[in-house]
Order: sequence, then C-alpha cells, then structure tokens
Amino acid sequence: MALPFLFEFWAMPHQLPPAGDWKTWVILGGRGAGKTRAGAEWVRSVVEGARPQDEGTARRVALVGETIDQVREVMIFGESGLIVCAPPDRRPVWEAGRRRLVWPNGAVAQAFSAHDPESLRGPQFDAAWVDEIGCAAIDKGPNQPNKFLDEKSSESAMPFFSTGLREDAVQQRYYQALHEHYADPQMNPVSNVYGGSMVACDRMFAWAWDARPFPAFPNERDLWSDGSNYYKGHWINGRVSNRSLGSLVEEICIDAGISAYDVSGLRGVVRGFVQSDVADGRSALQPLMLRHGFDAVERDGVLQFVMRSDQQKYVVEPECCADVKDVDGDVELTRQADAELAGRVRLNFVLAERDFETASEEAVLHDEATFSVAHSEVEEVLTRAEGRQTAERWLAEARVARDRVKLALPPSRLNIGVGDLVELNSQAGGAQKFRLDRLTQQGAQVLEGGRTERSLYKTAEMTEDVARKPRFVPAVPVQTLFLDLPLMTGEELPHAPHLAVAGNPWPGVVAVYSSDSEEGYGLDGIVDGSAIVGVTETPLWRASTGVWDRGEAIQLRMLNGALRSASAQEVLNGQNLAFIGDGSPGNWEAFQFQDAELFGENRYALSTRLRGQLGTDALMPEAWPAGSWVVFRSSQLTQLPFAKNNRGQTRNYRIGPAQRGLNAASYTHHVESFEGNGLRPYAPVHLRQVLKSAGNIEVTWIRRARMDADNWDGFEVPLGEENEGYLLRIRRADAIMREVQVFETRWQYQPDDQMADGGVSGLEVEVAQISAVFGPGPFRSMALEA
Repeated sequence: MALPFLFEFWAMPHQLPPAGDWKTWVILGGRGAGKTRAGAEWVRSVVEGARPQDEGTARRVALVGETIDQVREVMIFGESGLIVCAPPDRRPVWEAGRRRLVWPNGAVAQAFSAHDPESLRGPQFDAAWVDEIGCAAIDKGPNQPNKFLDEKSSESAMPFFSTGLREDAVQQRYYQALHEHYADPQMNPVSNVYGGSMVACDRMFAWAWDARPFPAFPNERDLWSDGSNYYKGHWINGRVSNRSLGSLVEEICIDAGISAYDVSGLRGVVRGFVQSDVADGRSALQPLMLRHGFDAVERDGVLQFVMRSDQQKYVVEPECCADVKDVDGDVELTRQADAELAGRVRLNFVLAERDFETASEEAVLHDEATFSVAHSEVEEVLTRAEGRQTAERWLAEARVARDRVKLALPPSRLNIGVGDLVELNSQAGGAQKFRLDRLTQQGAQVLEGGRTERSLYKTAEMTEDVARKPRFVPAVPVQTLFLDLPLMTGEELPHAPHLAVAGNPWPGVVAVYSSDSEEGYGLDGIVDGSAIVGVTETPLWRASTGVWDRGEAIQLRMLNGALRSASAQEVLNGQNLAFIGDGSPGNWEAFQFQDAELFGENRYALSTRLRGQLGTDALMPEAWPAGSWVVFRSSQLTQLPFAKNNRGQTRNYRIGPAQRGLNAASYTHHVESFEGNGLRPYAPVHLRQVLKSAGNIEVTWIRRARMDADNWDGFEVPLGEENEGYLLRIRRADAIMREVQVFETRWQYQPDDQMADGGVSGLEVEVAQISAVFGPGPFRSMALEA
C-alpha cells in the first residue's frame, strides 16, 4: 500500500528537487508537466518524518499563490494537491478559518495571497512553496487567474462574471500590474538578513510558455488537439510581443513632436503595426482609431485619447439650447440620403498568428439593395475575428452616424466640447446620443455631431478560424523543359521559347536566371506555379493528320496536375492542347485529345486525338517511345523574355527555388539555343506530280499559313510571310541533285533537267516554304514517277 505514495519511484527526473545546498528551486514547464505534483511532494518531503508523528526538517511552511482561492483549489485540494498526495495516516487537515494545513506531526502550512505581501512579514518560515503567476486571455481573467477553459478537463471554468470573450489586453495588463507592483521598493522591501527583495522581479515566471512552436501550435490541430484552448487560455506564446495601444499612440505622439498628451484612457493591444510611408501623426493614428474605436480630443491644451465607449456623456434638453440663425429650431436633426451610403464595407489587414499574409474581411447589410462598397486598409496585424469585428462595427457605425445633429449651447455649457457625448431627450425621438465632432463659435457654441450607440463598441463573440497549416516544402530541384514552339494563339512573341517547370513537391516559387556565359546572370522571371507535365508509359505511333486518331490510347504518368476530357467541339476550338517530345527545345509535336481516362494514381489514358497540330506534322516520328515528355498547355507554361537577336545563340540558364541563391545545389544548369520556331513556316501540303506532253513533269502544292488561316471564307489562305517563296530540291537518296527557289506553288521539271539528274527513277522532290526571317521551314517530300 505504500508504493503509490513513494514519489521518488514514480517521479520524472524534472519533478525531483536538485541535489546540493540550494535555497530556491524553480520548475518551468507547460501544462501537464507535473509542476503542482512536484511542489506538493516536495512539501511532503520536508514536513513529514520517518513515522506519521515524527518531525520533518520543516515545521512552518508558506503556501503562496495568486489568490487564496488558487492556493486552496490547486495547491491544497487540487488533483495533485497536498491532501490528495498524502498517505491516509499522514494526511493534513485544512482549517478554513485560519487558512492553514495541519499535519499529524504538528507541522503547519499557511496559505497566503500574492496580493497581500504584508501578511508574510510576521511569521518565520522554514520553507515556502510559491506558485507561478498566470492569467487567461479572457474577459475578467484576473477575477480568478487560475481558471482555464478546456472541454476535456473537469476543472474547466470561466472566471467570476466573465463573458467568455477573448481579451489579450486583460492578460497583458495583469502581468504589467504585478511587475510594476513588486518593482516598487516600498511594496517589495529588501531583506536585512539575505540582502535581497522578498520577490525577485527578474525571477517571476508566467503561466504558461509552451515548448511547442508558435504558430504551429495552436494551428496544427491534427498534432495538438488542445489548440482550440489557446485563444482564451493562459498561453503567452504569440502574445508577449503584443504592445499596449496606449504605448503605441504615445510613441506616435512623440514622433510627431507632441509633448502634451494623455493616453491613460486607452485600452487594447496591438499585435503589429506598420507605417510604410513617412507621414504625419494624424495619418498614423487614423487606422488605429478605426480599429480600436477611440477619439483624440483637446482639453486644456492636452491632447486626450478617449475610448468611444468611455466618453463623457452630458444630458441636454432641447428647450435649453441657444437660439442662433444657423440652427433651424432648438435642435436641427438631419439624415444622410440612403443613396450616399455603402451597403458593404471591406477591410484589408495583415493576418496575425499565421504567416503575416494580407487578409480581407467584408461586412454586408443584407437588407440594403446597394452595390456601393467602402474600402479601407489598416496596416495593423489582426486576427480574423478582430478584422471581422472591425468591419462590422465600421458598417454599423456608419449607418447610425447618418443621423446628424446641430445645436447651439449657451456660455453656461462651455464644458461640453468636441469628443463628448450629448444625450438629447425629445418627445418625438426619445433619448438619442450624439458624438460631437465639430464646433464653431458664434457668440454661442454651435456643435455638430453624428448619432452613436455605445453598444457598437462592445466586443462581440467571433469564431476564430483555424489557420491553413503551412506545409513545409524543401527547396528541391525542379524538372525543367524548354519548348521552342510554333504560335498557338498569335499573341505570343514568335521568336521566344516557352518554359515548363514542374516539381512534386513544388518548392513554392522558382527563379529563372540567364546569361551569355557562366557569369553575370540576370533574373529572367519568377515562376509561381508548376506546369502540367507527364511522362508516357506506352509509345505513341504515327498517325494521319487532319482526321481523328482513334488508335490505341497512350498511357502516361503525371508528375503533377489533373486532366479532363473535352467534347469534340471544345477540342476543335483549341481545348486539350499538349506537346510531346524528347525534351530537346525544338522537337515537340503538338496534339489534342478528346478523352482523358484516369486509371490509376496520377495515371491517364489519352485517346481520340488530333495529331501534328500547329504545323508540327513534319516533326512526327514513326513513334514517340515510352518515356517521352508530355507538356500540357496551361497558364504555367510561360514564355521567357528573349531578344530576337539571340536566336541561334547559346545561352546559359540556372533555374531553382527562389528562396535559395543561384549557386545553391538545388539549382539546375542548362545550356540551350533556340531557333524561334514561332517564325517557322508550315510545310506545304497536297504535293502532286502532273505529267505534261514531251516528258515534262509539273509539281504542284498548296501552302499553309502560321496565322489567320482558320477562316474558310477566303479563296486562299493568307500568305503570312513578307514574300511568297519556296525552296525545292530534287534528291536521290542522301544526295541533292538539284535545288531551286520558286515563287509560286508550281514548278516545271524539264526533260533536259531530268536527264542531267540521271533520270526520274529513284528521285524524290521536296518543297519547303521560305521565311525571310526564319529561312526554309520543314520539307514536304514525294517520290517522282517516270
């Protein structure tokens, strides 16, 4: 029966007191580390003797916590407290009236509150157990600092009178008040025995700094299920860097050269604030005033900052107002036209407790039939809930403030000024509150203001959105393919190559550098998304162009991306365009497909194809073997900036993750040259041989065009080149027997020329259209018949 109470047997190493002659032992740990149990067991070890009635090394012990309730509920009666941990024959008795524990051997432990340090002056203690300080970031948290919310705990509870709303400012002010109190020598005197303060301010430890990295905790709920407790819990991770609103406004005033100011009335915390431009104090304060709901008013030469929910209220009876010509009646009430008001507002801000990306929140009045949008930007770091609260309050405030008041007050009411609230009591409208924002002197004070409601500035409950879990992606090399392609839409630079960069995992952003040599690289561009790339697993055999290829489906494995089927009409209109090649820049056949069938993980079968598109029929081999690259047209197939005079010249490229330098191992080096195939003429079609009289042979063909050739209303396709010209060759095997330049789509092969070439038998004729910029395009060939 004794084994359960032998703490040395069950304890973790950090729960056992250190060896040696020490005077102070501090235990640092997160929730569940066993701090309370370690403290209770240490007290047992010093007050208990070998037998229940034997004395220990300590007779008088001080138990010090935030409050007496905390000492009683945690240190004494808690699930790891002194009473629960003690064996039945050594269990102490709690004397509530005297706030002390008494052990069977006569040892006494007295409970003290940290808020009453003077009570510790009289008794002399052999030992003390002092609990940590801590306060949840929740409304009225200091009422019961030891309370916390955790749906999995039986001790979950809110502090007395708390609304349960998150309130980081309360936690910050709590720690600030404690530190300032004990930093005062009158409240924390120096001992004449050991020469130190009763409470060492540099050894005050707050509950709780969690070892889990922020903001992974609390956002990664699949790893830590208690992440939802963070928002209203005791954690100071992610909160210790918060600034009080008053301190920030004070700094802005000092920078603006204002020396007479009062920020004591401001409440709230600022998680981060950026003043990107050099501006005056007003420009810096305006976004803060919008977010936190406060005004700046001048009183007796002092610039006072007042929360709108705390502004001084004065009751004004309309019949007591002064009569001036600028005010229509005792009190002049007007309302702004509905057409001038926005039905929705949009607020941009920097997202807190995430990766500081820009976020936006909208608030909409659903009963308003308006498309007008008011937009504002605050350079402040806010949570999603805070951004939503600000947008909704802004919209509601604008709606209420459309009711305006104008009144004149006699000299006896000079105490009322800009920034104050006046409450008007009228039989028609009842009691209404107006915040005064304008004052003119016309013998009497003429004041103007907009209607307001203090309830607008009460914090509303908002659900905290769980952040997108930022996935770590290593800076790995990417697969890079250069494609010197023909024109697809006619909008491209015809001489510039395309780049397909793919990676799985994708490293986020890829940088492309180029140079004429191995030095002096310049940034060509940034690729922010992976291209859609696959690798064939079966060969793609040669097929006729201009008709549907209904042969065997080609199978491929996707590096990344997904494919979809398309209707025949969609394909004819340009959808599902892809390029298959061996990876070299100029050897790509364009094809389209109608059916894409997913038959495995990242594996597709493509069928019902159109082959040799965009004039690439001349590049079609007998078969594209398995292992060929396939690049699909998408927005991530980018065109490189490429000077026209660089065509045919060798250039060096270094491509890799943008977060690394271009000399990093994750960069790949490429040496490539490009012909500018967007300038390349298409190969002629319908090459024909016509036998004429006297052995004369006429060869005819039809030209094709790179641009504007899809309109069938004309009699002939447009030329597309500066001049019409063709290069015609007569070839026997690998030997060129004759080469001529022709300026029309026909050519006469005279009998004398045939005899000079050794006769027609075994000859082939091939024709290519000539571009003045590119030169001859691909050849179309045909065997001649005698």
